[in-house]
Amino acid sequence: MNAPPRLKPHSSHWGVFEAGWRDGKLVVEPHPGDPDPNPLLQNFPEAIRHRARIAEPMVRRGWLERGPGKDDRRGRDEFIPMAWDKMLDLLAGELARVRDAHGPGAIFGGSYGWSSAGRFHHAQSQVHRFLNTALGGYVKSVNSYSAGASAVILPHFLGPFEAVSRRNVTWEQVVAHSEIVVAFGGMALKNSMVASGGVSRHVERQSMRAAAARGCAFVNVSPLRDDLPAEAGAEWLAPVPGTDTAMMLGMAHTLLAEGLHDAAFIARYCSGWDEFEAYLTGRADGVAKTAGWAATICGLPADAIAGLARRMAGKRSLIVLAHSLQRAEHGEQPIWMAGVLAAMLGQIGLPGGGYNYALGSIAHYGKRHNAVPSAALPQGRNGVPAFIPVARISDMLLNPGEPFDYDGKRMEYPDIRLVYWAGGNPFHHHQDLNRLRRAFAAVETLVVHEIAWTATARHADIVLPTTMTLEREDIGAAPTDPLMVAMHQVVEPFGQARDDYTIFADLAERLGKRDAFTEGRDARGWLRHLYAATQKGLVEKGLPAPSFDEFWEAGYLALPQEDDDGGILRAFREDPQEAPLPTRTGRIQLSSETIASFGYADCPGHPAWMEPVDAPAAERPLWLVANQPSTRLHSQFDFGGHSNGMKRRGREVMRIHPTDAAPRGIAEGDIVRLFNARGACLATATVTVDVRAGVVQLPTGAWYDPEDPQDAMALCVHGNPNVLTRDVGTSSLAQGCTGQLTSVEVERFTGNLPPIRAFDPPGA
Repeated sequence: MNAPPRLKPHSSHWGVFEAGWRDGKLVVEPHPGDPDPNPLLQNFPEAIRHRARIAEPMVRRGWLERGPGKDDRRGRDEFIPMAWDKMLDLLAGELARVRDAHGPGAIFGGSYGWSSAGRFHHAQSQVHRFLNTALGGYVKSVNSYSAGASAVILPHFLGPFEAVSRRNVTWEQVVAHSEIVVAFGGMALKNSMVASGGVSRHVERQSMRAAAARGCAFVNVSPLRDDLPAEAGAEWLAPVPGTDTAMMLGMAHTLLAEGLHDAAFIARYCSGWDEFEAYLTGRADGVAKTAGWAATICGLPADAIAGLARRMAGKRSLIVLAHSLQRAEHGEQPIWMAGVLAAMLGQIGLPGGGYNYALGSIAHYGKRHNAVPSAALPQGRNGVPAFIPVARISDMLLNPGEPFDYDGKRMEYPDIRLVYWAGGNPFHHHQDLNRLRRAFAAVETLVVHEIAWTATARHADIVLPTTMTLEREDIGAAPTDPLMVAMHQVVEPFGQARDDYTIFADLAERLGKRDAFTEGRDARGWLRHLYAATQKGLVEKGLPAPSFDEFWEAGYLALPQEDDDGGILRAFREDPQEAPLPTRTGRIQLSSETIASFGYADCPGHPAWMEPVDAPAAERPLWLVANQPSTRLHSQFDFGGHSNGMKRRGREVMRIHPTDAAPRGIAEGDIVRLFNARGACLATATVTVDVRAGVVQLPTGAWYDPEDPQDAMALCVHGNPNVLTRDVGTSSLAQGCTGQLTSVEVERFTGNLPPIRAFDPPGA
């Protein structure tokens, strides 16, 4: 009997795996060394040849017939197929027109980096390298939707984002040392199951199980019970969404009032205590931030708030914050306040203790770093200095020339004529999608590289079909994962799809810049070039360093890792004079003269509680938590088998508490309509006590599917919550995304149920 065909190694953001064809079907099997494989891998088999894939280059009829220009028919128009050579000639001409008439500063290079785990076919690097080498640059975005506020506030009071999130407390330390872990926003496994660049071992579940078995107590501070897994045995505290800062202030006041704070730690390692203490005690504003004061805001008993503070004092306590906390109005405040609370407990820098921003929010965090490099595609030099915070794209496109604030600077939105998007779907991660539709109507040309007909592709003028990761070769590697993967091609490209590199190389040739873009290498040549950096690092450490061909044949390469040394926070604790923090004072800044000098009303010089604007009111009485999904990464492969299998009646599932469902006549499995002044969407209801009363939860990532694309306020029939979320910055400091929380009303839907057409090609 013949053995089944050998599966080929490959990698993705949600896990290392092997894949191949058996009996006419794509088979995907997780890497055998992964103790907790991610079920998202099973989105591949049905996605690889799905009807949603784009088979050939397409151009929007209105743009082709009338030429570049503002056009509200984007997303409503039909598409015409065009041969590759003709399309590339057309696009190269348009790029040259914008460059020559307006300069590269009129081009926005949009991408979000999650399209592939490969080091080479990383769409964000590819598009940026092309725009830099072939056109002289582009307007870029900075920070991320996940961590837009924390990336700006952390360096002001503690240290660089990477140092505080990735080189800090590890899961090994939690297992061995932590006595109590308080997770504001939880540590949901759906988040830590993914990592950019790939992950070969998912250790979070087993680590929490082992720590809990040793006696470590976990506390989940979240409106959702399952934001910590059952293995943690966590206590659940469910405050009103967005009130974590008030809760932490109440805990801090308890520590201070009862003499439980570590005054010696504050004196040696911190600055700005007097200003913060004046606010905490009420000397500055007449309001003492007691546990009782916090209770009225958080909706938790004062005893629960004060009791948690007492339990943490004197123990190896660790405070963790999910990305979700800062994806809301005033998102900088809980990040800063948690650092202050950890400083008051005196645990920062100890193994398994202190403060680790975003531990559990992604699989990179809590891991050791590799001791040899994994090279990435160089992006070249960007000749355009202008940039925007990533979540301010609609503001930029709708308000060219208008001023905005960012981290102490007064800046101006550039006048963008052409948007080039590769490797991202803003109709997933951006807020207020009806406003985004208006923003995309305001540009002259929108170019999109895509594998499938996302809403972003449907709003484009030029759509170029690209390969899926399984349809090309690459190298999978991440700085905190010890396994480098030779990502073999598993299937032939779909239709006429080409990889981004081939597309950009041919465009660069038409612009006279092919050599600058390719440096004379084909895709395999680049893989050899990138691998050489790792090989060199192994040689320098006296370790076996297989050739590229040997690595490619083996499929995997185990990489050495660094010691678990606690990073800059451990070094600072051990010797604050010799290893000061990279803050203005060299210490943990409990308040900041720099931030205070900016004069921002929405971000003062110390952590503070500020009421949100987008809170429930009579016409929208419920909080909506629009968090990350568990069935896909962002919106990737929403048409895949695993993602589709978890929908009900074809719609995304919304969770609602029984006390909110009953008066609305909502029962298990009903179709419901969520709405506010910005828009409306349909979802399927499930009634559960695992969400706080007054809260509904609908994950992001269901592809935007307007019932009537001609309607400027169309109902999304599929369940995309970003038709409801508010498109404003976290504050004038960071201008981060506020998409985690908004306020809505929910009603049972009794009309004729519209069909789902999100995965049908335009005109089908």
